[in-house]
Amino acid sequence: MSERIALTNLTKRFGPLTAVDGIDMSVKGGEVLGFLGPNGAGKSTTMKMITGFLTPTSGTAHVDGIDVVSNPVEAKKQIGYLPEGAPCYGDMTPEAFLGFIADIRQLSGPSRKSAIDIAIERVDISGVLDQPIETLSKGFKRRVGLAQAILHDPPILILDEPTDGLDPNQKHQVRTLIQEMASDKAVIISTHILEEVEAVCTRAVIIARGKMLADGTPAELVRRSTLHNAVYVDVAADAAEAVATDIRTLDAVNDVTILDGAAGLQQLRVTSKGGKSISIDVASILKEKGHPASDLTTQQGALDAVFREVTKGKPIAGEGEVTHG
Repeated sequence: MSERIALTNLTKRFGPLTAVDGIDMSVKGGEVLGFLGPNGAGKSTTMKMITGFLTPTSGTAHVDGIDVVSNPVEAKKQIGYLPEGAPCYGDMTPEAFLGFIADIRQLSGPSRKSAIDIAIERVDISGVLDQPIETLSKGFKRRVGLAQAILHDPPILILDEPTDGLDPNQKHQVRTLIQEMASDKAVIISTHILEEVEAVCTRAVIIARGKMLADGTPAELVRRSTLHNAVYVDVAADAAEAVATDIRTLDAVNDVTILDGAAGLQQLRVTSKGGKSISIDVASILKEKGHPASDLTTQQGALDAVFREVTKGKPIAGEGEVTHG
């Protein structure tokens, strides 16, 4: 689908601090982009620039072809925004608050009531409509915030920690809702929950220190992990060093680490060069050298490992260029 969000050399400085440093990124309709990074990486600042709440120091942000700086009102009409913390007016009820947002969005007549009813049903807040928002749990406040973001059925959703404070059932409900809405929208989700990225997102971007460091589908990023195709095998504790030495002779092996194991056993973690498949090679040398072994398994990698490797500046497989999804 067409490009909904386009960032070009987007930069934000606060005095001597560069919070966002020259980000180039685009998001198409139908994409759910997981925006990842450690605290202070620049995620929320980037989202605030896209939504027009902060003015870039340099660079541009366009939504549906509209410059958010030169035409902020039209740009904001295209966006549903759930900020960090889901700020709402605490003395209002959810029903009154959504009515207030509907008025701001210039919804009127039957479409106004329909939009409010649909948003209430989608986030399941019908049971608390008459309670002051300040009395609601963190999870319900989050859902009220999400309701206002989707109220006008915008083509672009910017969601900062959308499932923060929700219980597992509520998280599943919100993730399902995002997937349902994503067919014709561009969605950016900032989250610290990596399983959420793998469950919901079609693409993930990792930033740190204001710079974009990785971009690809969750599966592509997992394949960049140093643990992609790592082999784990249990061997006798008194033979672990000898087994590790023999395995290290394999050309495709990068490293062998001896880990703790069950009584009388130790587990070896064998990583490969370039993420190549090495399970057959490892099994063959164990047999050739007569090393008894058990529970030989292969790991496909983990997004949390990639996150740590990228954000801490450690080398990862395929590093050198940002891979755009």
